[in-house]
Amino acid sequence: MSQLLHYIHHHTQLPEASIKNTIELLNESCTVPFISRYRKERTGNLDEVQIGDIVKFKEQFEALEKRKITILKALEEQAVLTPELKQKIESAQDITTLEDLYLPFKKSRKTKAETARKNGLEPLAKIIMAQNASDIESVAYNYLKEDIKSVEEALEGARHIIAEWINERTDVRNNIRFQLERFAMISTKVIKTKADDEAAQKFKDYFDWSESLSRIPSHRLLAILRAENEGFIKAKIEIDDEKALMKIEDRIIRSNNACAEQIQLAIHDAYKRLIFPSLSNEALQNAKEQADDSAIAVFAKNLKQLLLGSPIGEKRVLAIDPGFRTGCKVVCLDAQGQLKYNETIYPHPPKNDSVGAMKKISSLADAYKIEAIAIGNGTASRETESLIRKIRFKNDIQVFVVSEAGASIYSASKIAREEFPNYDVTVRGSVSIGRRLQDPLAELVKIDAKSIGVGQYQHDVDQTKLQKSLDMVVENCVNAVGVNINTASKPLLSYVSGIGPKLAENIFEYRNKHGAFSSREDIKKVPRLGDKAFEQGAAFLRIKDAKNPLDNSAVHPESYGIVEKMAKDLGKNVQDLIGKTECLNAIDLNKYVTQYVGLPTLKDIIKELEKPCLDIREQAKVFTFNQNIKTIQDLREGQLLPGIVNNITNFGCFVDIGIKESGLIHVSNLADAFVSDVNEHVSLHQQIIVKVLDVDIPRKRIQLKLHK
Repeated sequence: MSQLLHYIHHHTQLPEASIKNTIELLNESCTVPFISRYRKERTGNLDEVQIGDIVKFKEQFEALEKRKITILKALEEQAVLTPELKQKIESAQDITTLEDLYLPFKKSRKTKAETARKNGLEPLAKIIMAQNASDIESVAYNYLKEDIKSVEEALEGARHIIAEWINERTDVRNNIRFQLERFAMISTKVIKTKADDEAAQKFKDYFDWSESLSRIPSHRLLAILRAENEGFIKAKIEIDDEKALMKIEDRIIRSNNACAEQIQLAIHDAYKRLIFPSLSNEALQNAKEQADDSAIAVFAKNLKQLLLGSPIGEKRVLAIDPGFRTGCKVVCLDAQGQLKYNETIYPHPPKNDSVGAMKKISSLADAYKIEAIAIGNGTASRETESLIRKIRFKNDIQVFVVSEAGASIYSASKIAREEFPNYDVTVRGSVSIGRRLQDPLAELVKIDAKSIGVGQYQHDVDQTKLQKSLDMVVENCVNAVGVNINTASKPLLSYVSGIGPKLAENIFEYRNKHGAFSSREDIKKVPRLGDKAFEQGAAFLRIKDAKNPLDNSAVHPESYGIVEKMAKDLGKNVQDLIGKTECLNAIDLNKYVTQYVGLPTLKDIIKELEKPCLDIREQAKVFTFNQNIKTIQDLREGQLLPGIVNNITNFGCFVDIGIKESGLIHVSNLADAFVSDVNEHVSLHQQIIVKVLDVDIPRKRIQLKLHK
């Protein structure tokens, strides 16, 4: 445990007591949302990000220790494990150091050095490395035999062995690593036969490019690597080879004779054939990992903002998936998102039945008491929105344009087929659009996060790392908001702390068989949902209109007794405390501090009682694009336009201004001063005003500036 604590503390600088207690909780199968919300006293009030870091470095340490065991076992089997080597391996703090220690003993394919050893040339290599022999050719003559026919062959074989020794030297490798970290350049050249390919033009900036590897932005490196992977360019890593060779020579050569000449040749061979190819690939891989981490962080931030997007709440919605030839798919949903009606209208070309479509929408709005209309933002969106705004509804109906990203993925998924077995993909897609307006989080958890389209180069980064990061974001968002157990879908339930897919299915089936849960105690009746799962998940599962008002709050059942004691001390019941700020502020929390419950938890309880089940998300707001801008041809330099941020990257943000093409606000156009973090200036789905700087119609590129 002490080594693990030291390792995590070294990487996070968090208090060791907090790390120790968090590890104990993790080992007790507690989840990150549960620990961060309900075990603040034990963790020292760490948030989910800090706890997530502890999880990450705990896994790194465990992987490192596992690799050490594998290497030690391999070395024991080879009978080469000395006490000194064992100590170095056991004290290694990173995988690079560990692999360097193991490098000389790796069983590899047949090498030039191995062939030379079999030909008996290792003693000659040792003589050369001793740098004492004045006439090395005469010495080499003694090693001639059937497979070694000349002095030069003998010397070449010895040099191969020396080159391998040099390659295996940790000091040499670390010196070249240092130079790669500090001075490496990445350069690219177009493959001439592909220069005119239409698909290659998006990478045109990198047809002849050079930049410091340590300073290249993540998006640029990922773009370069994608272009190389697709066969349009060739990338290479370079440093000052002469300087690198001189650094190696200074470490090894200490004479001025024929041996030194042979060693110099061996150094050049080792550097060109073994050291530089290996370490330049390692440097590129390290840069790629950093770029991946940066891109994944951007994706995670975007996803969090998207999932915590503004819901309209439990309102009756008419949703439209717009289209031209195939028509507009219309569905009516009740306040809980249940499908009540569906139809197709044809207001646009080629049928042009706009009058009939308007009458139909108007009658449906009346029949189903519609409170809001959701229009998908894909093909024919602007035309459909314009049509809807011409209708004079009897009641005040809000009209929203909703992102369709991923809706087609959902509509063809197993989840959608289970929800709507008797309807086709077009109806399911429209339902998804409507439900996104009601509750973006509840609907978007049904879709693979990578399909939502709010990242950069998400298909180029480490997919396992990406999935892990996105799953954690979804889990944190779901638990931060809370879940109505009586209306939640299986995918939404599966992200609740301690639940998972199997228990989510059991909850869903129990609800269908026995009806709505009336209390949190009822949750214990779900098959295979034991005490641990109840402890982890109960406080995140809400029950509306329950007999006990705390069942519809974030107060954990383990703390109900505290609330009841507070109420009793005030001569009231629990219901009398709900929403009564003045009454709650009069409570002396120190009276309720125990060995297990401290002020952080008690303050959270009071905050929750003040506004139980308060949604942390803002309410959805109606937004209207400039109705005069229909295509990119309508844009003019200097125009001020309303827009919605629809993607954020490290180099800026993309903005939907109501046409097919999104515009880019480059990071340099977000503010007059230097911008280090795009998220400090804009957020996903934020409604903003932009100024048009440049319109490149042939390349379909729009440059914008954030207008303050």
